[in-house]
Amino acid sequence: MSCGIVLAAALMLSDPAVAEAARLPPVAADAPVSVAHEPLFVDLVQRSGGLKAIVDGWIASGEADRAGFFAGAAYTAFKTQATDLAQRDLQGHLVLKQRGTDNDLKCILRGISEDIPVKVAALEDASDAAARKLALAELSYLLNDNVEVITSPPQPAA
Repeated sequence: MSCGIVLAAALMLSDPAVAEAARLPPVAADAPVSVAHEPLFVDLVQRSGGLKAIVDGWIASGEADRAGFFAGAAYTAFKTQATDLAQRDLQGHLVLKQRGTDNDLKCILRGISEDIPVKVAALEDASDAAARKLALAELSYLLNDNVEVITSPPQPAA
């Protein structure tokens, strides 16, 4: 059994919203359907929005430039929540894939799940205040994108 299948099964069993979303019937590939009201995707929007607010606060306050910032409790909690969000975005991707949907959201969620850890690492690796500010801005943009791709109304195929 591949690791991906085992991981997907474990994640699905750990969150009732994922299991509930997976039980929904498959939709026609050409039907524009919004998932923004489903519990798993509502949760993704709320988590992303909350993390974006934290990042935007750090941008405004310059908090990330303070000594010991990355060892502090606030950053440690943020990193844990960001890792969890990335895993949940992957769950969203897997749910949409299991339903047989063939839309951009499925792919975007996978991409975001892969990009979150990269952006967090870029923040940690930033060598000066300007690089940290850029890394925070890119992380904020990614978290905002996570909200917008879920809440934007689906468009019919052209």
